[in-house]
Amino acid sequence: MIDFIFAMIAIAATSNPSDPHQSQTAQAEPQLEAPAASSVVIGEGVTIGGATIIEGTPVDTADGLQLELAVVPDGVVAEPQIPTGKFTTATEVKPILTATKANWVGLRDYGGNDLVYVTHLWAWRCGLSGMALSINDGPMKDIPLPECHLEYASPNAILEGDGLPYLTYPQGSVERITVQIVYDDLSQDTATFSGSQIRIP
Repeated sequence: MIDFIFAMIAIAATSNPSDPHQSQTAQAEPQLEAPAASSVVIGEGVTIGGATIIEGTPVDTADGLQLELAVVPDGVVAEPQIPTGKFTTATEVKPILTATKANWVGLRDYGGNDLVYVTHLWAWRCGLSGMALSINDGPMKDIPLPECHLEYASPNAILEGDGLPYLTYPQGSVERITVQIVYDDLSQDTATFSGSQIRIP
């Protein structure tokens, strides 16, 4: 047991520099890095990864994402990224949505219609600023997000007044869905699914 304690002290000592100025420098360096390839910076124009793009023009980023600028809501600004423990920031929800990308949307044949469910994205919407869908490679359509319910312990809860978390299309018409989301730090992500990949009972 004593050996374990000494090993932990040795690891802690090697990971913490003795000079406090070195520690501050090391922490400041990541802030100087360029934005991630899929991040959006609002300023003089919109920059995605370092390339300025023109509104309405899809852009390929360095990591292969094709982003549609029209999805970014007008007047949106990056929100402070202070974790609350209630999953109301991009910092908190982005790791979850990245890990669960395959579940962003669902497709159900029900009542003579194709229902495209966005329940999963609604369940993490408090860290998002916008969401859009393209059906069968058509134009991106903005999908309004319900308000966050900050007065409750679970702000992302879907309440009766929020509406239904699906879109209705004619039966058998949905073959391909592209989803693009804008996080509240203005970074974006996108995913494309065939109907068979996201079909639910």
